[in-house]
Amino acid sequence: MTIDTDRVRGKWIYHSCKRAFDFCVSALALIILSPIFLIIAVAIKLDDPDGGVFYSQVRIGKDGRKFRMFKFRSMITNADQKLKDLLQYNEIDGAMFKMKEDPRITKVGKFIRKHSLDELPQLLNVLAGDMSLVGPRPPLPREVKQYGVSDIQRLLVVPGCTGLWQVSGRNNVGFHTMVELDLQYISEANLWVDFVILLKTFRIIISPNDAY
Repeated sequence: MTIDTDRVRGKWIYHSCKRAFDFCVSALALIILSPIFLIIAVAIKLDDPDGGVFYSQVRIGKDGRKFRMFKFRSMITNADQKLKDLLQYNEIDGAMFKMKEDPRITKVGKFIRKHSLDELPQLLNVLAGDMSLVGPRPPLPREVKQYGVSDIQRLLVVPGCTGLWQVSGRNNVGFHTMVELDLQYISEANLWVDFVILLKTFRIIISPNDAY
């Protein structure tokens, strides 16, 4: 699928309204959810006292710009170092790594990942403008190095905390299908589409899909 780049970049009213909505909602959510942040932080420390509460990772955003994405830590402290030993067990095709029974995930980590609670600190990225509430998943630098001509179009817009891929099967969806869903979203995106995706995301948090 080839995207009309000029058409996407020309939706300046939509992008302006979306940024204003993202800023207001993320600021309000950070205040309202602060007790939840505290509970999750305490649970993480009780489960694995040696590590920190938060985890940050360099991701690639709009137009290839690097930024540091925040999450609640759901893995052991040396998880990144152990990744190379697990790549052979990757359960998803393409430029991504997913493993259902990943031994690096902690007990609390398994719960917060299932309910997508580990993603809540990304509201800070939304507030800063590095991410949007809705958009394509922000890829890792090593993933982008494997991108083809079609895949790189995912970087035309600001990445999101949730998106069409996340509400369409997530880990049951392969990399190439994820790209197709993201490109479909980028082509058709408007405020109503974003609103529907957010509603579906709330439903998944309450009644989790196959997230791991």
